[in-house]
Amino acid sequence: MRLIRNIFRRKLRAFLTIFGISIGVFALLVMGALAEKLTLLVDGGMRYYEGKVVVTAPTQFAGLVSTPLKASLLREIEHVEGVARVSASVSALLDKEIPAVSMGNIPTIQAEDGRAKGYEKFVFGYTAGRELRNTDVGKVALGADLVKRLNGAVGGHVEIRGKRYEVVGIADKTLTAPDNAVMMTMEDARRIVHEDLPDAVRDSVDPNSIVSSFAVYLEEGERPEVVARRIERQVDNVEAMTPLDFERQVKQPLAIFTSIIYAVALVSLLVGGLSVVNTMTMSVAERTREIGVRKAIGASNAQIMGQFIAESAVIGLIGGLAGLVMGLLVTVAGNAAGEATGNALFLVTNRLVVGAVTFAVALGTLSGLYPAWHAASLNPVEALRYE
Repeated sequence: MRLIRNIFRRKLRAFLTIFGISIGVFALLVMGALAEKLTLLVDGGMRYYEGKVVVTAPTQFAGLVSTPLKASLLREIEHVEGVARVSASVSALLDKEIPAVSMGNIPTIQAEDGRAKGYEKFVFGYTAGRELRNTDVGKVALGADLVKRLNGAVGGHVEIRGKRYEVVGIADKTLTAPDNAVMMTMEDARRIVHEDLPDAVRDSVDPNSIVSSFAVYLEEGERPEVVARRIERQVDNVEAMTPLDFERQVKQPLAIFTSIIYAVALVSLLVGGLSVVNTMTMSVAERTREIGVRKAIGASNAQIMGQFIAESAVIGLIGGLAGLVMGLLVTVAGNAAGEATGNALFLVTNRLVVGAVTFAVALGTLSGLYPAWHAASLNPVEALRYE
């Protein structure tokens, strides 16, 4: 209790110092939670691309493709040396318009032909219901983050692009792209993609032949990069993406982005640390006579230093806990608001919570070292004479 009384001798100054630390921890937690979510999404992408090649049509501006692929390419790709199996998939945006701002996965429609079973390593289960079958025309399975948005339940119906579909399954939460996907049959997804095509293109495309991408599974011992280059040489007008391509195009730029996010948050926290230095220095100056009395009756330099370091550490702890509470409130509220669009922005992990509070305490402790050393080095006689 004495330690707390010493901290709050000047209540306004103490509260302002704690507030400075709490704002830094708040920034670290919120921005760190955003970085954790983005990192997790990219890690999911790395797991998806692991050990295979994904073939798409050539990309145009901003990564968009001009026209879908044709289903007939499946056999052509499967004849390339090193290819063990090829599976076709169809994808489209859940909403016709691309969101103006999105910090996560955009909700999509996904369909697969079922040929990946036994080859695909990126698999997930179902919380309720069952997996979608190729014959389930007019039925869908929902990703975990879209259940609330679409008001879906197994046995009930949801509306997708103006048409009602029966829900047969709800997927487990994976914290990756499938959480924001509606899984439907190839027939249903092809109809939607065909309707989305420009008028000038639609009439020339057979809806039953539409494919958005092919997942290419490799024979034992084959390298994805080598097989990808073979596919691009032997099959006209396609692009093949490997795990290395994904890492270079997405993971490495994101690593830089997350580093910047953490740097900005840490600067905010360091500014709070400077306020601790100022507060503790002022506290030493105001308590000079008290320090002189303690040293005169036998207090050691280590005891004097320990007292002031403990006070600065407690300031860091209180500020850290306050910032943690504020950050948790904002992230929970942000995710609750994001559920309406199926896009939870933040992921608060145990390491982030522990790291933020630990850093605040460590910063408070370090910020108190100089004032504590200054207090311990005071001459007791001069300190007793201090006015």
